Parts: sequence; C-alpha cells; structure tokens
Amino acid sequence: MPGFEVFGEEEKRQALEVFDTGVLFRYEFGPQRKGVYKVREFEQAFAQYTGAAHAQAVTSGTAALKVALSALGVGIGDEVITQGFTFVATWEAILDVGAVPVFTEVDQTLNMNPADLEKKITPKTKAIIPVHMLGAQARIKEIKAIADKHGIPVLEDTAQAAGGRLHGQHLGTFGHCGTFSFDAVKTMTTGEGGMVITNDEELWRCCSEYHDHGHDHVVNPGGRGGEGRRFIGFNYRMMEIQGAIGLAQLAKLDMIVAEQRKNKAILKEAASKLAGVSFREILDEQGDSATFLAFMLPDKAQAAKVNQVLRENNAGAINFGENTWHFYPSWEHLLGGKTLAENGWPFNAHGKRRVIYDPAALPASCELMNRTLVYQIPVKLDESRRDVILTALKKAEAV
Repeated sequence: MPGFEVFGEEEKRQALEVFDTGVLFRYEFGPQRKGVYKVREFEQAFAQYTGAAHAQAVTSGTAALKVALSALGVGIGDEVITQGFTFVATWEAILDVGAVPVFTEVDQTLNMNPADLEKKITPKTKAIIPVHMLGAQARIKEIKAIADKHGIPVLEDTAQAAGGRLHGQHLGTFGHCGTFSFDAVKTMTTGEGGMVITNDEELWRCCSEYHDHGHDHVVNPGGRGGEGRRFIGFNYRMMEIQGAIGLAQLAKLDMIVAEQRKNKAILKEAASKLAGVSFREILDEQGDSATFLAFMLPDKAQAAKVNQVLRENNAGAINFGENTWHFYPSWEHLLGGKTLAENGWPFNAHGKRRVIYDPAALPASCELMNRTLVYQIPVKLDESRRDVILTALKKAEAV
C-alpha cells in the first residue's frame, strides 16, 4: 500500500487515450470522444471484479459515503451507527446529510463489535456503517444479521479494503451497498476518487442521479438539462482521467494484495517475538488485503516502551490511540462541536445542542487501541527498509 508504488506504462496508456479525445467530462461529447468512456468502463470493470451488479464512480470515498447515505434516504432526525475507530470521513458524511452519528466499540478485529451494535439501535436508527478498517474484515455477517432483524440497511465502508474478501466474497457486497476510496494512499489509487457498489438497481439509480445534480441521464432531443429529475442532487462526478487510471490500477489489484501479504508475513514473523504480543483477529487470512499489520502489547505502557525503541531505530509504528484522524477520543472537532456555521449546525439546531459526545464513551476501544501498534505494509519492501524494521523489532524484544 499504496497503489502509486506500481504506477507504470499501463496508467500512462489509459490516460493518453483520454487526452487523445480531448474530453475529460464523463458524459456527452459523443462525436469527439471516439467511443472512449473511461469512467463508465471503470464502473463496469469494478462491478465485475467485486461481483456487484452495479457500480457508481464518484469524486472520493467521502463523496461515496454521502451519495450512498442520500440514496438510502437518510436525513435530518435520523441516527446512523458506525464504529469509534474509523477515518473522520465516515461520521462527517453522516453529519453532512443531517443525521447523527452513533458510535460503537470495536473488538479484536479492530472493527465494529456486533454485541455493542445491538445495544445502540433505537427507533431512529436508519443505517449501520461497519468499516473494514486497515484492510481487514469486520464481522459483517453478524452485523448484517442484526441489521436484518431490525430492518435497517447496512452500508459497508470499504475505503481501506479494496481487494479484500471474506470466504471468497468481496467486501462491500454483503450489505445494501459498499463504498470505496481511491485516494492517494489507498491500495489502488486514482489520486482522488471513490465508488459505490450495490446489487439494488433502484439504489444504484438514485446514486447515479444524485451524484450529477439529479440528472437521470436519459437520452433526449434537448440534450443535457432536458432530462427529467426525480429529486435534487449534487456534483460528485468522477473525471475521465481518474477512470482511466482506475482501470489500470484495478488490473493490478490482485497482484498488489499478493505482494502485501508476502511483506506482511515477514514483518509479522519478526513482531511475533515481542514479549506478550498478540495480533489483531483476522476473520479470513486468505481474504485479508494485508494493507496493515496490527499487533497488541499487554498494556498501554508496554506498547509505549516498545514503540519508543522502534522510533529510536527509525521504525516507529502507528499508535492510533494517539491519532487525531481515526480514533473517537481524539476527534476534537466532533467532541467540541466545532463547525463553520454561525448557528452551530450540524451540532446545534434551533438554538439547541442536538448531540453531545462523551470522550470516555468507548472504554473498551480505548484500552485496546492504546496498546495496539500498526505498520502500514508497502507493495514494494526493499531490502534496506526491511532490514531496518526487522532490526528495530529485534531490539524491541528486550523491552
């Protein structure tokens, strides 16, 4: 991780086909584009790869979440349950459609704890968003069973797990829809970009229309703007250059995952020698996208000592307990209700606070995250870098 490590002639060739037409917009300009529709081709290829019936390309993984939530009909007054360990985009999208995020604990998978999910469901719950964090599977079958029992749709945030599977089935295809990110540091990248996949044709059509200002894309004599509109929308269109790069990257995705698995195995073997170490629970090792290696020490103090040695030897790991982008107690803008809106929206409405978040609300997650260390796994692990990490892990054995 990420896919830019394997940029090559394939991406250049795909992009040049776009430049040869002079058309960067995904729609219209039929005579000029010479039959080249890269975004549409990327959507079709991604749907086929994942086994989904439909795919809708958008401008980012964040946009994918908002488009999917909007298509599901989520809005003001609704609650959406997600997990307290995720990138901020997951809950920002919930707030942006007017709903209120509700957070669950994570378990040893570092993903949503189904038992805590069950406790958080209320009559206001309109969607559940489990996140396949750090490239590995959430307990999606258990989560889906709970959601089905309550009649609540599941949106899988698969931003960090492209290429991941659970017992052969692609992540993102278990729920009503799945969203992906192709940003600069993702397993496959288009620089910026995202995708929504679903087997529900009507849900896909709503995504398609919403992401382009409500256009239904029916060919009509009046050209663009003469189509009917069922509802208002917004602009989250992917550009043809992104679609072109996506096609080349998608063709390499299985190779990327295979290389990451090899490199992860090397680092995991070295980390297994640390005193008292345990590893994140992976539900299906064969389906792990292997973008990260997460290992746990007995307590927060031990994790800090080990990581200090790793840092002193130029191989420091990530401690997400200290991270302000991914872990609930560190989201100062969420906890503080910080917004540009003068009236305090989306945290305030009609002069009153809609929701207040307690930084101590997820104690089990805090205990787990504070003693967890993580390495991002590269696609290409050169010998010199590998040796630096292995040497640092060896020195940390004495802690």
